[in-house]
Amino acid sequence: AWQRRRTDGLAPFFLIDDPDRVSALAVAAGTDVPVQTIAKPKEAATAFDDALPVLPLVLPAPVTPGVPDPHNVAAVAEAVDRAVALCQSGEAAAVVTNPINKDGMYRGGFRHPGHTEYLAHLAGAPRAVMMLVGAGLRTVPVTVHVSLADAVRTLDRAAIEETCRIVDAALRRDLGIDRPRLAVSGLNPHAGEAGTLGHEEIKTVEPAIATLRNEGLTVTGPLPADSMFHAEARAKFDAAICMTHDQALIPVKALDFHGGVNVTLGLPFIRTSPDHGTAFALAGTGRAQPDSLISALRLAARMVASRGKAA
Repeated sequence: AWQRRRTDGLAPFFLIDDPDRVSALAVAAGTDVPVQTIAKPKEAATAFDDALPVLPLVLPAPVTPGVPDPHNVAAVAEAVDRAVALCQSGEAAAVVTNPINKDGMYRGGFRHPGHTEYLAHLAGAPRAVMMLVGAGLRTVPVTVHVSLADAVRTLDRAAIEETCRIVDAALRRDLGIDRPRLAVSGLNPHAGEAGTLGHEEIKTVEPAIATLRNEGLTVTGPLPADSMFHAEARAKFDAAICMTHDQALIPVKALDFHGGVNVTLGLPFIRTSPDHGTAFALAGTGRAQPDSLISALRLAARMVASRGKAA
C-alpha cells in the first residue's frame, strides 16, 4: 500500500507496529520499503514520501508470519487502543485496522466478538454498525457476529430501527448523501411470502419500516434478499439493510472481493478496514493483494473530508 501511495493518491498514514519487524518483513518479501520510526503521528506527514512511518509497539513474543501467538494478543489490542486514543485526541484523522484472527484473540483472553464490538466499547457507543462497501454497493447487517439461530431469535424492531437511523446519519455526514435511500431486506425466503414462509416480516420488519418512514427516513422493503442486489435493483438505493451477516457480506464480497471495505458507523471517530480475513497462508510472502487495504485508506480519507465539510 505504501509503495502505491502516489499512483493511488493515498493520504499519509502510519503503522503501529514493531519497526524492526516491519523492516525484516520488507526484506524477506523482497520489497523496497524503507521504514522510519516516529515518536508522534504528526511526524508521519513529512516522513511519508520517503519512508513508511511506524509508531513503535512492543511485541512480547517473536512473530512467525502466519502463526498467531496468544502471547501477542495484548499487543494487538494495545495497537487498536492507541489508534483510537490518537483519533480521540485529534492527533490522527481515522483508524484503519488490519484483520485480526478471532480464534487467536479468544485464546489470548480477548472477550469481544470482534473489531466492531471492541471499537464500540472503546468509544462508549451504545451501538456500532458494520457497513460493507464495494463495487458501488453498501450493505449493513442488523445482526452480526452471532450464530444464524441466535440472529433469528434476537432480531427485533428496535435493532432494525436503530441500525437504519445510524446508517442514515452516517451517509449524510460521512459520505455527503443529502437524502439517503435505504432498502431493507426480509429475513425469510421471498421476504416471507405474505406470511406463508415466516412471520418475521409482518411482525418485526414491516412495523420497523413504518416507524422509520414516519420519522422522515426514505426506506423501502422488506425486499427478498435474493433479488435486491442485481444491477437494476442496486441503482434504487444508497445502502441495503440486511437482517443477517451473510445476507450483507456475500453480495459485496462476490462483486468486489479484493476491493471491499468494512466501515464502522455510529462511532465518534472514523474506522475502516479491509473486508477480508488474515490470509495466514500469504503472510510474510509478499503475495498478499493490497487492494482492499488501499480502498480502506482511500475511503477513510474521503470520510474525513466529508466530516470536515459537514462541520
